[in-house]
Amino acid sequence: MFLHRIYLDLRCKEARRDLADPYELHSTLCRAFTEADKKCPQGEFLWRLESGSDAPAEPCVLVQSRSIPDWSRIGVKGWFREFPEPPIDLEIKLKLNSLTIGQHFRFRLRANPCVTKNGKRLGLLQLIDQEKWIERKGLEQCGFALPKLASFFEDNTQSRVDVMITQQQMLHGQRHSGIEKGIHVFSVLYDGVLKVTDPEKFHSAIENGLGHGKTMGLGMLSVAPAR
Repeated sequence: MFLHRIYLDLRCKEARRDLADPYELHSTLCRAFTEADKKCPQGEFLWRLESGSDAPAEPCVLVQSRSIPDWSRIGVKGWFREFPEPPIDLEIKLKLNSLTIGQHFRFRLRANPCVTKNGKRLGLLQLIDQEKWIERKGLEQCGFALPKLASFFEDNTQSRVDVMITQQQMLHGQRHSGIEKGIHVFSVLYDGVLKVTDPEKFHSAIENGLGHGKTMGLGMLSVAPAR
């Protein structure tokens, strides 16, 4: 797996269009991973738009891929602020092939916490439900656990997990083929520290992402060793 950090130039009309529409941004990124007449392989890459007070002035897009992209295929003059630097090999940097139970990592995840009712996905709007969603995902599917907040009560079985949740927003994307309606996905940003409980599942979660909405820039689990 490879991690790429790319910067878009706001002076470019196509870059501004992509930043305003996650579905368009995903489509543009797909060009770097496949030939023009072929469909981008499913699960080939994950991405996240970094925004907020800790982001640089220029829009930054993190891309995690299974292969090395050919950025020249983007084919839009001025789309990049500068040509991307060589990627980081995550398998080596994070030692993903030698993960052990009990390791701690700092993490960031922009995701779509939701439930399915009557065949429709509904975003979880309450903080406690968003916390339970990532706690359940980690324990049941993704091989990690989150620390609990300190409780003043002896029975702390219902104590909340220690995770910061910010940037709650509805993402909007527009498909231009057929008569399909636009895409609307609720998202939140998770930051915190996790503990590995199942190395194999944890490795898979990093490689494949969590939850729905991956074409909209959701699901990429970014981790770094916790000090």
